[in-house]
Amino acid sequence: MVQYSASLDTTFAAVADPTRRGILEHLGGTEASVTELAEAFGMTLTGVKKHIRLLEDAGLVRTEKIGRVRSCRLGSRRLADEAAWIAQFQQMLDARFDRLEEFLARTHGECR
Repeated sequence: MVQYSASLDTTFAAVADPTRRGILEHLGGTEASVTELAEAFGMTLTGVKKHIRLLEDAGLVRTEKIGRVRSCRLGSRRLADEAAWIAQFQQMLDARFDRLEEFLARTHGECR
């Protein structure tokens, strides 16, 4: 049975875009203003703000406005649910490949 999780969907959608992944990597080293991120990624302020909003919705980025500057930093959200889903998916794939390997070993042995 397929189980859907709005939280997983939001997180995976947020990290699906290479620019958003780049923003996360950039913020992993230091916090930055929206203007600095726009310059770093060659984007307009409006474009970067849209990316930041999606990352904020996923809990991956936090912003704070101090005066006229909006600073961005990594959020405190851990990716435990996402890591568990990936691990479960990996186990399923490993099991399928193990069955394929067993099948090929059996059928290859019959050919001799």
